[in-house]
Parts: sequence; C-alpha cells; structure tokens
Amino acid sequence: MQTILGSGGAIGVPLARELNKYTQQIRLVSRNPKKVNETDELLPIDVNDLTRIDKAIAGSEVVYVTIGFEYRLSVWQKIWPPFMHAVIEACKTHHAKLVFFDNVYMYSKSAIPHMTEDSPIQPPSKKGEIRKQLHEMIMNEVGKNNLTALIARSADFYGPETKNSVFSLMVAENLLKGKKARAFGDVNKIHTYTYTPDAAKATALLGNTNDAYNQVWHVPTTKEQITG
Repeated sequence: MQTILGSGGAIGVPLARELNKYTQQIRLVSRNPKKVNETDELLPIDVNDLTRIDKAIAGSEVVYVTIGFEYRLSVWQKIWPPFMHAVIEACKTHHAKLVFFDNVYMYSKSAIPHMTEDSPIQPPSKKGEIRKQLHEMIMNEVGKNNLTALIARSADFYGPETKNSVFSLMVAENLLKGKKARAFGDVNKIHTYTYTPDAAKATALLGNTNDAYNQVWHVPTTKEQITG
C-alpha cells in the first residue's frame, strides 16, 4: 500500500496517477478524497485531528505527504510541527517509508543564484524557519536509523489541478479574466517554476527507488532561465 496524505491537491492528484504505474494499492487521504485510479482506496479524515494519522498510515509501505495547510504563519506554527511529529511516529510504528514533498523556503538567500540540495539551510523568513524545523525532525530520525525517509523539494509550481499557486492566482487567472498579470518582486529577475506533472513523476520515482532514501532531492525544472 502506498498512501498520499493530502491527496486532493495540486501534487496529490498527479502523484496518484504516477503511482499507478508502480502499484495498484493506493490509499488517498483527505477530507473528501476522490478516486484518481479505479482501484484507489479512499479514506476521508480531517488530518488536523492527529489521532487519525495512525489509522491513515497503518498498512502502508510508503507514505507521501503532499498536504498544504492554510498559507498563514500562525497556522503553520500551530499545525505543521505536531502534524509532522504524528506522521513520523506513525511511520516508525508501521515501518513505513516517508516521502515529504517540500518547498525551498529553508535555504539561505546566498543559495538563490545556484540552489542545490547541498545549499546552506539558513531560512530568511519565519515560514522558512518552520520548514527548517520539519527538515530537522525528519532527518534527525533518519540519522538515528529510526526512520527511512526522503525529502523532495520543488520551486513554485504551475499546471493542471493547481489552484493556489502564486503563478495560478496572480498570472494565469488574471489573464483568463482579461486582467493584467501581477508578480511578486522584480519581474526582470530569473524565476523558475516547476510543472506539477513533472514534480509528481519525480516524486513517484523517488518513492519507489530504494537507494533514493535518506537524502534530499530537488524535483526538475526547466533548464531555460526565464524571468518573471
């Protein structure tokens, strides 16, 4: 069984499609999960209820965390650490591998021109501090040989089923409405976006590759250097 926590989002949906190439046993977990593949098992729970996390993970070989909580600092501070703790403990209990789909908020500003998996972790924001904490929670357990896990990191993304990304909200939706596109920061700066089907394909491949575990990976983006 391979389980997706946060199965209805921009990454969870294409990830379920990709996982179907590896297994017919896929469990989709969210408030209102919907089948992506005919054989999907649906488990409707509110993941904010941490007492349900163990049930969601029980019987899983691999657990993918693709959930995105409300984009507010206070929500992240309150929910992310205890949620990740519950996920880690359940994975340890049920001997499940963990794949965390992450962002790049925890990296130092100095990493921006040439960001790699080895870039220094020195977050310039409070949200980045939370992502650093999650990174450390996972990798500390990996270092103690208590957990088999990997972290797959993505830039801002765009693509099908993507409703809440910066690109979708500020560019695509505005253009579709005949409005001007908007952007954060200097539009003349290079800014790379990740295509969600590419991110999902990479994450599924990583999750089903034994020697990919216990390290950090960046999912692919275009090689072209495109400005905003």
